[in-house]
Amino acid sequence: MIGTRLNIGEERYVITNMQPPPPVPPPLEELPSAPPRRPVSGASAGPSRMGWLDALRGIAALVVVFDHSSYAFMAEFRRELMPEFNTSRYGIMVFFLVSGYIIPASLERRGCVRTFWIGRAFRMYPLWAATVAAVLTLNLMGIAEIRDFGQQSVASVVVAHVTLLQELLGTPNILLVLWTLSYEMSFYLLVVALFTVRLHRRSAAVAITLAVLAAVSVTAGITPAVSALSGTVGTGDLIALASITMVVSILCASAGPPALRVFGGVLGGVLALVLVLFNGTVPMWEGLVILAVMFLGTAVYRAEHGQSTWRNVAFTAVVVVACAVGSAYWNGDGSHFTRRGWIVAFLLAVLTFGVGLAVRHRRIPRWLTGLGTISYSVYLVHPMLLAVTDGTIGRWPRDNLKYEVAFYVVLLPLCVLTYRCIEAPGQAWGRKLARRVRLP
Repeated sequence: MIGTRLNIGEERYVITNMQPPPPVPPPLEELPSAPPRRPVSGASAGPSRMGWLDALRGIAALVVVFDHSSYAFMAEFRRELMPEFNTSRYGIMVFFLVSGYIIPASLERRGCVRTFWIGRAFRMYPLWAATVAAVLTLNLMGIAEIRDFGQQSVASVVVAHVTLLQELLGTPNILLVLWTLSYEMSFYLLVVALFTVRLHRRSAAVAITLAVLAAVSVTAGITPAVSALSGTVGTGDLIALASITMVVSILCASAGPPALRVFGGVLGGVLALVLVLFNGTVPMWEGLVILAVMFLGTAVYRAEHGQSTWRNVAFTAVVVVACAVGSAYWNGDGSHFTRRGWIVAFLLAVLTFGVGLAVRHRRIPRWLTGLGTISYSVYLVHPMLLAVTDGTIGRWPRDNLKYEVAFYVVLLPLCVLTYRCIEAPGQAWGRKLARRVRLP
């Protein structure tokens, strides 16, 4: 999946509120990936059905790592690049397009909301818990710093993070890249909602609606304050209410009776929309664009599997891109990003996904699909490693390409290790549990 504020200055890497515009980090995943594959090198024996998606995730992950590591090792180059090309937004949008393609397919392949949520939990939480624990440990050792959570209680911060909705609940992120997982979770809730009311194949219409709403919000000047609901209701109360609502939603949507499943799905979808619209740290228009981009990825999946037409997808893509670019143009050049840098990144992300789609039947080098397989580890582990370098060797005022390359050399083998020891076993446990509890 990537997460960082543009123009964030000298904040330390583990300091968490490096959030979207304030942007990155995503998740892509869907930061989360397709069925696990062992990362290896060399050329693949033949085209892989999911290989092109893994390749896109791998590319996005490397760009996100550069976006964050360049603060420490390539500061001069970064200052020149960011106004022209927002690397943070590029990586994020590629991840979200891939998520949009994969996640609904995962739910519909299972045909069971219960096993879908089990799969998501075991896909995301094991590595999430490990990296958060590592960051907290580094903080206790005095190597990394965590952002001050102000008046929020420890319980509120913990609950907000466990829901993965902390970015939309007015709570600073413990790890800078976690903000994108909040949008991932919102997307999951919306996908489940559409599935329970049997509107899940209307992906193109949903994408267009969200994109048009984004453009309308800009032209109408609808710009809620950052974390507006938290300011009105109170952060602690909102966290409690949203957490309970989310749990009830998932439990009901995973139940047997059809009416209860519909109630749970709709409840979760409403929660996601309310939080994205009125309690994000990115502008309302960008929150809507993020969701529209994910549903655009879903629309591509529909056409690829004969559930829609490519003409319909092309029209959807034109509308989403036009609304996104128009919204950024009219609302850009603020403190978080330049309109040019955002627009270029967004267009290149869509183009990258299009190129991947065009070559999906070709052989993809295994080193690239392998990189995509460990992309979730790359996404979550790299800010932790940056915290270590930040607290030891520090930052370099001038570009140091050797340190930048060395960072990747250390990071990638570490991510292979976390994938094999944490991610892959977690997914295996999830599949085992899903088989046992699947609804008849």
